[in-house]
Amino acid sequence: MSAMMFLIKFGGSVITEKSKTEPVFKQDLMDKLAASLNKAEKEYIIVHGAGSFGHVLAQKYHLNDGFQKNEQRMGYAKTQTLVQQLNLQMLQSLQKQGLPAVSIPPHATMILDNHQNMLFQKEIYDQYLGQKLIPVTYGDVVLDHTLGFSICSGDLLMVLLAESYNFEKVIYVIDEDGLYWENPKNNPDAEFIERIASKDIGSLSTNLDDQADVTGGMKGKIETIQRISQTNVDVLLLNGNKPDCLYDVLVGKETTATLVYG
Repeated sequence: MSAMMFLIKFGGSVITEKSKTEPVFKQDLMDKLAASLNKAEKEYIIVHGAGSFGHVLAQKYHLNDGFQKNEQRMGYAKTQTLVQQLNLQMLQSLQKQGLPAVSIPPHATMILDNHQNMLFQKEIYDQYLGQKLIPVTYGDVVLDHTLGFSICSGDLLMVLLAESYNFEKVIYVIDEDGLYWENPKNNPDAEFIERIASKDIGSLSTNLDDQADVTGGMKGKIETIQRISQTNVDVLLLNGNKPDCLYDVLVGKETTATLVYG
């Protein structure tokens, strides 16, 4: 396993139409992002959010609150099926560009305990990486020792993986150019942040997204990035709607992105 490995999170708002109540995969955009990955010729572990495939049902059935009533069982089953469908479309998009991507479903490889990690099978990632395959994991509903079940967000997976491996860089592919001092969707004059120390990002005003997100939206992301940068790795946030940015960051070229350093 190379130390030149990258951990990449594709946000649900980039790969799906997150504002839609029906699941819609952004096929063309993901194909372009996959082409950027292939062209950069690096080693990756990939995480993706659930977007419109997971959050709407998870919210409807209150899956993150754990088991409370019988109808949640069907909600759990349907949510698991939908996020697997999204994962399948991700795999097909990556494979089409020549990347040997394989799925590691959290519901089959980890258990939480009151939302915290209880069992995380790093060995499975080790084995796949040893075979030069690209592990792809995702936000999912999983068993929870205390609650019965709960949600394993892509952000929790990012922390667990960042603590398990020495990555060259950790990259968040989001639907903005990076971080701003205010929410650019609400304030078009919001000031862009090129570089920031992880200890300073807690002060960002995080007006939460309007769209359904059971995992804490931008606030959760910022807390995750702070935890990851404590493992002494730089975290970059870039705009997935500009697929060339991903290639540029992977090969070390100058591009628009936010660098969060530990």
